[in-house]
Parts: sequence; C-alpha cells; structure tokens
Amino acid sequence: MSTETIEFVGGAGHQLTGVLHRPTDLEPGQRAKGSVLMAHCFTCSKNLHTMTRLAKGLAEAGYAAMRFDFTGRGDSDGDFRDKTLSGNVSDLVRAATQLIQMGFGPCGLIGHSLGGAAAVLASHRLKTVRSLVTIGAPSDASHVRHLFTSETEVNIGGRVFEIEPTFLTDLVNHDVLSRATQLARPYLVVHAKDDTVVGFDNGERLHAAATHTKRLYAPDTGGHLFTPRPAAEAVLSEIVAWFDETL
Repeated sequence: MSTETIEFVGGAGHQLTGVLHRPTDLEPGQRAKGSVLMAHCFTCSKNLHTMTRLAKGLAEAGYAAMRFDFTGRGDSDGDFRDKTLSGNVSDLVRAATQLIQMGFGPCGLIGHSLGGAAAVLASHRLKTVRSLVTIGAPSDASHVRHLFTSETEVNIGGRVFEIEPTFLTDLVNHDVLSRATQLARPYLVVHAKDDTVVGFDNGERLHAAATHTKRLYAPDTGGHLFTPRPAAEAVLSEIVAWFDETL
C-alpha cells in the first residue's frame, strides 16, 4: 500500500486535504477494484483510528481509499466555528468529484456518525456513488443538539468547541430518513448495539427506511468508535465483503 496527500477545493472554497491509500500489490495493468471515499465524524478528523484502519484495510483488499478533513478540521483550511451539515455535504460532493477526476471509479462512500448523515444526504447528488456504508450514524441530524451546552458551544468528550448558531438552524433543513428512502443504491448500516453516543435505534431506523438492497450489521459490542481491534477488524471484513458484492 502507498499513500499520497491530495488537495482540492471544498464546497465553501477552502483548500481541503485528504490522504489517498492506493493498493500496491496489483498485477501489471491491473486497476484498483474501485474507490472508496470516507467521511469522518462531527469533531473528528481523517486521522481518527476509525478512518485510518478502514482506509488501510480497504487498500490491502484492492481498493483506492481516500479519507479527508472537512472544512475547518485537521489539515484542511477554514474555521470549524463556521461548520454546518450543509457544508459537509458540499465538501463530500467536491471530494467525490476529485476522485472521479483522478480516474477512480466506481465509488463507494463510508460515513461515520454525523459524517454518515452527511453521506446519506450527499448521495442524491453523487451519481457516481454506487454503494453506501454508514457507521454509527444518527437517523435524525438534530441528534447532536444534546451535545450543545449553549447555542455557540458543543461539548464532545469533555472538550468544548465553539460554533456559530447557524449550525443548529441549518440542521432543520435536513431529513436524513427521507433521504435514506431515496438512496436507490445498496446500503450497509453498521451500528453497534452498545453505542452510547448514537443509540442503536438510529441504525434500526435507517435500515428500515432504505428501500433498495440493504443490510444491517449490528455487533453486540464495539461502541461508537469501534476502538477494540477485534471489533474494528470485524467491521472491516464486513465492509470489504459488502463492497466486493456491490461495487
């Protein structure tokens, strides 16, 4: 596996940074099985272990996998305080376009937590995405409201982040479940039953809403981040198998 840094312009015009993992054990003239775009959670970055483990595993399985930072996070430009879910959706569209321009396809999309909600919402604008996976995603974008200690502060794991009130007002514009019914492409819902950040009932609702080919992978343990290595490896195996079937 080899990696390279990718830079492209996000939905708000800021320079975004990603890391592309390329499979290297291909025969001469052989292409990657497809490409996979990965969207991280609300206050995370592309370097969260959930993203890095999946990207490396997908590359080892023959896929080109790109993890990137949304506007205002990690190595990407912009101010996190200006973040909105609409902005994340626009960033995803630009990132998927970047993959296509680089000659990668077909494309799979993975979104974790609020990044999963963004992935569902973005899918109707991404005709090149053939298969979708969400991990610990909320079925209602307003789920994150309980994390706000005020209109301008959000508390994640004891860390306080400042954010503009427009983030909350933007949430009401997005109906994740409605979009899930309109996906018209294969959809794998990954949600641990012991997820205490985004309850398992969210995964059940997303799975129930989807009307196309779908699957619910619901391990008993793993939590929201699938930190334990056995849980992470099991998720990776499930996702690789899913993309092998649907891309």
